[in-house]
Amino acid sequence: MSAFEFFFSFYGLLLGLSVAELTGGFARLLHERHRVRFGWLTPLLAVFVALDLATFWNQAWRFFRGAPFNPALLLVGLVIAATFYVAASITFPRVTAEGVETRIDLDEHFWTHRSVVFGCVLAANAMVWLLLGLLALADPTWAAFWTPRLLFGVALFAACTATAAFAPSRPVVVGALLIVLAYTLWNMVRAGAILIADGVWLPAIGGG
Repeated sequence: MSAFEFFFSFYGLLLGLSVAELTGGFARLLHERHRVRFGWLTPLLAVFVALDLATFWNQAWRFFRGAPFNPALLLVGLVIAATFYVAASITFPRVTAEGVETRIDLDEHFWTHRSVVFGCVLAANAMVWLLLGLLALADPTWAAFWTPRLLFGVALFAACTATAAFAPSRPVVVGALLIVLAYTLWNMVRAGAILIADGVWLPAIGGG
């Protein structure tokens, strides 16, 4: 087992728990949909958190696959993934016991908990940016990762996420969410276009 495989068996497990918490929360709401007012803010927030989780998996492959084994890296991975878990676990409200007919308003939940969710997402990303910044200072090879496009993306993501977390104006918060979600979706579409341009992948034909 390589150092990366050992690290990712731990880091990926924690990120996987975040995915399970996010999808499980949505499934529980569907089960109680007769008393849920869905709205559109919390579902959009869930899409944003899910896409950022996928981005973290991609970052783990890009940035950690050459890392040596070190307990300090396990601690860094634990803190980052645990921060994301908090965001994922609060994205959807907890469903009370069956038989309780209390209405669940997801828009109200969004406004109550958006600072924690966006704040945790921003904190988790900021820890990765800080790590990459320290690596760039220690080794010029890592400085190549900080392209103008990446710097723009980091600035946009940080500004919109912080605004969505802490801005007092509701229209401003919604605008920040839509901008950062659109940017994240654009990155995914761009990645898909590159995959298609490269010929996707070839089927395994023949062989033993």
